[in-house]
Amino acid sequence: MELSKDPMILFSFVNMKLRDNYASLDDLCEDMDIRKEDIIEQLKSAGFEYSSEHNKFW
Repeated sequence: MELSKDPMILFSFVNMKLRDNYASLDDLCEDMDIRKEDIIEQLKSAGFEYSSEHNKFW
């Protein structure tokens, strides 16, 4: 799956999927066949970080 290059769209999309469909970022990445590191790097460059405790980026 091709991820959006726009960090705000990616942030919204990933958090929606985590909230509605997945128990963890690992589950989302495995199911959607995307690299976890790619999502983390893209969102980190925009100032977001993943909280496994809350299962979301903020």
